[in-house]
Amino acid sequence: MAGGFFAILDDIAALMDDIAVSSKIATQKTAGILGDDLAVNAEKATGFLASRELPVLWAITKGSFLNKLIILPIAFLLNYYFPIAITFALISGGIYLAYEGVEKIIEYFFHKKHVAETTEAHISDAADDEKVKVRSAITTDFILSVEIVIIALGSVLEKDLTTQIATVTIVAVLATIGVYGLVALIVRMDDAGYHLMRKSNNSGFLCRLGKFLVWLLPMVIKMLAVVGTLALILVAGGIFMHNIGYFHHFLPGLPVTLTEFILGLAVGLAAVAVITIVKKIFGKTKAAH
Repeated sequence: MAGGFFAILDDIAALMDDIAVSSKIATQKTAGILGDDLAVNAEKATGFLASRELPVLWAITKGSFLNKLIILPIAFLLNYYFPIAITFALISGGIYLAYEGVEKIIEYFFHKKHVAETTEAHISDAADDEKVKVRSAITTDFILSVEIVIIALGSVLEKDLTTQIATVTIVAVLATIGVYGLVALIVRMDDAGYHLMRKSNNSGFLCRLGKFLVWLLPMVIKMLAVVGTLALILVAGGIFMHNIGYFHHFLPGLPVTLTEFILGLAVGLAAVAVITIVKKIFGKTKAAH
């Protein structure tokens, strides 16, 4: 009896060790997408009133956990019964990310005046605008979460089902906690700076460090806006390159990152063009009625 009990414990220990090793490998393979996830979500979680930053971030974080709760069982079921569906889901998500990234670039270069003219109008609709941004952030998180889950799952396909479920779930939870924990630190950087300035009575090293943090935050936000947009396009390009056979060796003479950017940008431009045409057609149809 005792021997059987210790045999069970030994099996559990071996399983936990296998899960730990698999989780480490899966985390390493998803490191790139996690970096893009951080850049994208940090950019989306900024631009709110200071008093609303953490509540907004918490709303996005809860949405991210819900996304994982939806994605994980579907991913396991599809991988077992209909694996080709995962590829189609990834490509569809890639098109959405490419569209969003290119739309941001077009908005920046061609619609600056329109944005400036409508800023005052948006102030009165801050609550509605916040809800729209949160929904957008959660939608983008859903696409990136699918990518993270699929990459993690792909790294443990040779393992048994228990190890697959445990490994991918651990990676998904750690990704959410890690990404949004870092985003929270970034968006509260200025508060930390002001706290250091008050604590040091506006003198000494702590005061200089506080002033530096306050000065640095707008720079970080601007950088994240750029990096987040580029990350959307790069992630999309990577999805197309790795999941569409024709693009596996597309432009072999160029660096992989540049190739992914070109693919993401091209698909994003096409998606923006199609959506714009559809909107105009539906706009004319509504106007006619």
